[in-house]
Amino acid sequence: MTTFFLIRHAANDLVGHTLAGRMPGVHLNALGRQQAEGVAELLARAPIHQIFSGPLERAQETAQFLAKRMRLEVQTAEALGEIDFGDWTGLTLEQLAPVRQWQLFNSFRSGTRVPRGELALESQARMVVFLDRLRQQFPDQTLALVSHGDVIKAAVAYYLGIPLDLFQRLEISPASVSALVLEDYGPQILYVNRVAENAP
Repeated sequence: MTTFFLIRHAANDLVGHTLAGRMPGVHLNALGRQQAEGVAELLARAPIHQIFSGPLERAQETAQFLAKRMRLEVQTAEALGEIDFGDWTGLTLEQLAPVRQWQLFNSFRSGTRVPRGELALESQARMVVFLDRLRQQFPDQTLALVSHGDVIKAAVAYYLGIPLDLFQRLEISPASVSALVLEDYGPQILYVNRVAENAP
C-alpha cells in the first residue's frame, strides 16, 4: 500500500486569468508563499518519506516549503509537469473565451488536442503510469507529489472512474491536498481538495 498526497502548487500572479502552462519564470507570489507554508503545516504530522515535484518554478517552490519542514530533498519528475498548452500558453482566459477549439477543449476534454500541445488523455496517462511506478517502487511509503490543477484532476478522475470530459466537476484549488491510496486490489480516494485551516 502506497499513500500519495497530490498537492497543487500555490498561487502566483497568473492564476485565474492567464494560461501559464509550461511558461518558465512563473513564481509564487506573496499569497502563494503563505499558502505553501500552510500546506507544510497541514502535512506536518504526516509520515512523508519522499517528495516529488514537477519541474516548473511554481511547483518546485511549493515543494520546498514542505521539504524544509520534513527535512527531505525534492525530487524532480517530468511526469508531474503541467499540460502542454502549446499555442495557448500565455494567453488570457478572456482571449481564449471566443476560440472554438478552447470551447471544445472544455466540453470534450478527452478528444480535443491543444493546438501544437498535449491531449488531456496523454497527461492523464503519464500521471497514472508514474503513480503506478511509484507504488511498485515505494511500497508501504507515503509520498508527497506537487503538480498542477488539471493534471491532479485527471488523476483523481481516473481513480474515481469519472470520464475525463466531466473532470471539471472536481475542484482542485491552489495549495490544496488530495489524498490517494494505491493497493494491489485497487485505489482508494481518502479526500479531495483539502486546504490548510487558516489558508489565506
